This record gives sequence, C-alpha cells and structure tokens, in this order.
Amino acid sequence: MSPAAPALAEIAERHGVAPAAVTAVQSGGEANHVYFLGDRLVLRIARDRPAFVADLVKEAMIIPAVRELGVRTPAMIEFDDSGTVTATPYLVLERAPGGRPEVPERPTDDHWGRLYREVGAELAGLHRGAPHPAGSPLSGRSEIRVDSREDPRDGIPALAAAGQLNAADVDWLITWFDRLAAIRPDDHQRTLIHGDLSPTNLLADPATAALTAIIDWGDAAWADPATDFAKLPLRAVPYALDGYLAALGVGDPEIARAWASRILWQHLSWAINRLGSEPAAGAPHWSAPPASRLLDLLRFFLTDPPSPWSALR
Repeated sequence: MSPAAPALAEIAERHGVAPAAVTAVQSGGEANHVYFLGDRLVLRIARDRPAFVADLVKEAMIIPAVRELGVRTPAMIEFDDSGTVTATPYLVLERAPGGRPEVPERPTDDHWGRLYREVGAELAGLHRGAPHPAGSPLSGRSEIRVDSREDPRDGIPALAAAGQLNAADVDWLITWFDRLAAIRPDDHQRTLIHGDLSPTNLLADPATAALTAIIDWGDAAWADPATDFAKLPLRAVPYALDGYLAALGVGDPEIARAWASRILWQHLSWAINRLGSEPAAGAPHWSAPPASRLLDLLRFFLTDPPSPWSALR
C-alpha cells in the first residue's frame, strides 16, 4: 500500500517543499516507495516487509559512515523510524544529478569506461577505509551481515542431479573453478561492501560519463571485496578493476591477475547459482533472468577481453 497523501505532504513541507512538488518515482525499486521532493531531495519510504525495513535502517547507519570515507553518495537529510508520520521508516536524501549509465560493449569503449574506472576508485576508498572486523566505526554492528559463501564447486553435482547440467558440464566447470582457485588468494580480508553495485544504483552525467553518485546501500555487508564487482556486468569490470588498482597504487600484473581471478570466481559462482531459479518477469536488475549471467560471461569473452582476463578462460 502506498503512503497516504497527508503523510507525503507533511514530510515535504517539513523540508520546505510544496506538496504539489512531490512526484512518485515509478522505477524506485522493490524495497522502497520513492518520491522526488522538488528538484533537490529524494524521499524513500520502506515497503511494509521486515527485510525492507531493516535495509532502510541499515542505510541510515551506513550513509554517514561511507560519506566520511569520501564515497560519492547523497547526504542524508532526515531519517525517521518513529512511526508517527509513516507506518514504516523513511529517509530524506539529497538528490544527486545524472541518470543511469550504460554498459561498455567492448574493451575500447572509453566513454562509459571512464565511469566504471571511477566506480572502481570509489570501491577502493570504501574497502580500504572499512575493514572487518576492526578499523571501521561500523565494525561490530549486528545490522550488517557477514557474508560467508560456500565453495560453488560443492553444489555443482546437485545441479547435475537436477538435470541442469550433464556430466561433461560438471567436469568442465569444476576444472575452471580449480584453475581460478590456484590463482585467487584464500586469505582475503572481509571489508564493507556496497552489495548491489549494479548500473541501476549508479548515477552519471550522460554527456561526460562522470560518476555523480552511488546509491542504495540496503544490501551492504561484510564480505570479500571482490564480491562488490559481481553485480556489475562483466563487460564493465575490467574498467572498474583498473580504477580500483590504480587508486590503491597497485601496478603488479600478478596482483591484477589474482584480483581478476577472484572477481571471475564470483561471477561464475553467481551464474551457476542462478541455474534452476524461477524467471523474474519485469525485474529491473540485469541479472534477474536465470540465464542472464551465463550470457553475460559469453558476451564478455566473445569481445576478446584484455589481459589478464583473456588468460582466465
């Protein structure tokens, strides 16, 4: 059920916005009702499900902390979880300029490649500034889950038993994971991750492809930092990894190769886990259809990706 008009008017007037200037954002997402309050502010009201409420409460805690790290995310103006104005918590945020970016089709797409390099640099600042379990003001907060994914190789035989894969597929996939495992380090430190860094949660200037904001922190978690590259289409990842390693001052090709292996492990793992999932008609996320991640892997490797990616096939 959508929030009542009097509640929207009260929130708008509290921030100096006329009720007539409140506009519903139809593509606001499944977790929140989203409204523009004039041309300067955004109102997000959690939909009435416990998980969505918890995610908005988590965002209110995380946004100030990541802004302190210099991450480009809109400032929080107000958070209210009192239940006196709306039945569920709401956030009022600054409205960042820009629109949803496109995804590079080829490794030579310098226009949108610039944006994803900037995204990588933002991730480097986030991961470097918020390690787990200590060293971050958010450490120890129970609202932020700790991600501990199982080895994807363990689930591949079950997919074969369910008829999703044949025996030859099983051997080939496990061999691919084995090759990546020999390169990726096992001793990575968890950091705070955004958790849903898809193009739908990025804003950019379409003319210059400059990143203006990273939005929606409801899926933030403590995890392997390579996980933050898993929601980006793989065609965008080489640019993002270049920007990430440059921001960290890393120029060693072997380190770049290890990072690429960690990220490809994540993409391949998520692609396998999507097999057998129910179709998600109308879902805005690029990876929602069960076959989308496998197709994204195919598109990526058909574009003749740059080193070190080309050697990881």
